[in-house]
Amino acid sequence: MTTRALLIDFGSTYTKVVAVDLEQGSLLARATALTTVETDIVLGLAEAAAKIEEELGRGCPFHHKLACSSAAGGLRMVAIGLVPDFTVQAARLAALGAGARVLRTYAYELTEGELRELEREPGDIILLAGGTDGGDREVLLHNARFLAGSRIKVPIILAGNKVAVPEGARLLRQGGKDVRVTENVMPELGRLNIEPARETIRQVFMEKIVEAKGLSRAEAFVDGGILMPTPAAVLAGARLLADGTPEEEGIGELMVVDVGGATTDIHSVAAGEPTRSNTIVRGLPEPRAKRTVEGDLGLRVSALSLLESAGLRRVQENTGAGVKVEGLVARLAADVGWLPRTEEEKALERGLAVTAVELAVRRHVGTLKEFYTPAGLYFIQEGKDLTAVPNVIGTGGIFAHLEDPVAILARAFARNQNPLVLQPAAPRFFWDRDYILWAAGLLGQIAPNQALRLVKKSIGWPA
Repeated sequence: MTTRALLIDFGSTYTKVVAVDLEQGSLLARATALTTVETDIVLGLAEAAAKIEEELGRGCPFHHKLACSSAAGGLRMVAIGLVPDFTVQAARLAALGAGARVLRTYAYELTEGELRELEREPGDIILLAGGTDGGDREVLLHNARFLAGSRIKVPIILAGNKVAVPEGARLLRQGGKDVRVTENVMPELGRLNIEPARETIRQVFMEKIVEAKGLSRAEAFVDGGILMPTPAAVLAGARLLADGTPEEEGIGELMVVDVGGATTDIHSVAAGEPTRSNTIVRGLPEPRAKRTVEGDLGLRVSALSLLESAGLRRVQENTGAGVKVEGLVARLAADVGWLPRTEEEKALERGLAVTAVELAVRRHVGTLKEFYTPAGLYFIQEGKDLTAVPNVIGTGGIFAHLEDPVAILARAFARNQNPLVLQPAAPRFFWDRDYILWAAGLLGQIAPNQALRLVKKSIGWPA
């Protein structure tokens, strides 16, 4: 009997289901249905699963069922640290790498006003960091006391100075808070240690957030609950595709452009070291596997924000003359399930996608600033230098249903041609034809070789 896996993504708009033959590492079927988290999330899942069953036959057994989710707003986090450029940034990177959307960050000691703001909108998890090991401990303890006396009920993850954390945890527990302790996100100045925090965030997501968002009703259909937020699954798939497995080679350093209805996420798996000899790096060393999320650059829910962030002129240039951009964008934001039908609507979809990719990539990559010394011209680099990255992959619904999706990527990258913006300079463009990079991230947890082959086929990687 063929060994099969069913992979599920409860998206913010659509629930996607993919059936895979594990022995062949091949796609059997895929289906979508509108996500029904506001009523009963199982309804949308059942509709998509019925389409799979119709294609493969009734009673088709699945030996593995794995799921991820970005429904009900996805995973929303607040990061609190000591210094904005160091422990706050380290906490933010940990949250983003775990598949979260960072609502806000706070530095130094929380004020009464900031605490009230936190009480109004704490997100789903608070990540409390601060101080290197052996460094400042008072700021973390001050913030722990403030949070302990607050009305906040969401889980709090402590990932700061190892000397201060036990006392901070005691204070928070006395205040009745759900506290999780993990390793310091920055144990030494300039050294990141974000993987333990990422894993703790994932565990809290599985234990608490899934239930809080009403997603637990779907757990009876999957193995071991919903494993991770969808962005974390995409990043896991990107890492697998880049690095490969002991048995099968990956494709090397890459960037993934994931354009959605609410956000545009950029993932890079690359060292990001300077490619110029006369360059000085400033700021924290960034993780090899990095994700950024742009909540104002979505094509549906955030369409109005995209227009506002980019400006009408830029969107009009990317869309083409004669398209009534403002009226169509308002329609998009009001109807998240809308699909383009007319040529004008398709032109708008392409134009918005080019704009979202252009801005999101520019925000993700590093930048250079010139400065002159008696010895000549030097550069200060902030962020990752991705100019030598050879592969860019587009994923998301936009690349699955629009004609010539590679042209969207090529056009967006061409508009960003600036020697001080460190985006891939001459990449090969690919697109995720089967829209399964997220599924490969899930499947990689149990069958990495098959997952790698699956996503290679989807992007058309040369055999």
